[in-house]
Amino acid sequence: MAVYTEVSDEELEAFVAQYDIGEVTACKGIAEGVENSNFLLQTTSGSYILTLYERRVDPADLPFFLGLMEHLAGRGLDCPVPVRGRDGQALRALCGRPAVIVTFLKGLWPRKIAVSQCAGLGAAMARLHLEGQSFPMTRPNGLGLDAWRPLFLKEAHRADEVKPGLAAALSAELDFLEGHWPVDLPRGVIHADLFPDNVFFHGAAVSGLIDFYFACTDFLAYDVAICLNAWCFEPTGEFNVTKAGAMLSAYQKVRPLSEAEIAALPVLARGSAMRFLLTRLYDWLNTPAGALVKRKDPLEYERKLRFHAAIGSVVDYGFQL
Repeated sequence: MAVYTEVSDEELEAFVAQYDIGEVTACKGIAEGVENSNFLLQTTSGSYILTLYERRVDPADLPFFLGLMEHLAGRGLDCPVPVRGRDGQALRALCGRPAVIVTFLKGLWPRKIAVSQCAGLGAAMARLHLEGQSFPMTRPNGLGLDAWRPLFLKEAHRADEVKPGLAAALSAELDFLEGHWPVDLPRGVIHADLFPDNVFFHGAAVSGLIDFYFACTDFLAYDVAICLNAWCFEPTGEFNVTKAGAMLSAYQKVRPLSEAEIAALPVLARGSAMRFLLTRLYDWLNTPAGALVKRKDPLEYERKLRFHAAIGSVVDYGFQL
């Protein structure tokens, strides 16, 4: 989440007047994340999240995202629900941007990740994968394998500004991934961005999943690989096998991974690291000056990529064979 577009009081009040949610009492920009302009909106009827879609979000994808949230909420998962205006529409325009208001979820995302929270995440992610099977819409992963080489080439000439030799290392890793990427694993709806700040908790219990704006149809195990990277490394850089084992075990109890999915985890984890390294590299080099957004270090994912490249067995992820 972030703020790229400022909304005037007059524009906001006119926008909210199209809904039956009361009058605006407060609206504050949210600085976390990097993709859209987000605000905590408070009205006389309660709290909501207002999102203006920016940058990488294709307006043609919005029906998929909003429909998925409605579908999952209807299946009992705790996730934001788009609020429909008096005309029955959830999606409309604000300040020249596609915009939506969604319900506010209570809970806190973990600043210091506990093993029990990794287990909660694993179970919640598996439920998402199962319930998503009945969602009728599909969306290709716009930041999947086919997108990585073009994204790299956009910034290859500047990559060594971040770290000497980075361009050559990334090119070689892309060669490997393009030659070893799986082709026949179980597919379905994945979140594709289940970072800790997108998962709310009450204690160890998951209270909500948010920010579905990278959701797509892809290998289900790729979502697991993303979470290995996002949840199971300590701030000092070490991989925490106990956290990984707890997440994988809890996932398995809800949706058992196939033998092929298990065998593919090291390559999928390398690919996940590459995906976030490249988008962070792009943002690091191109974030506008003055944007209310926190840039994220791409080299964090370069170190994670090197870890996965050295993995000898899925046992190193805490997986119980």
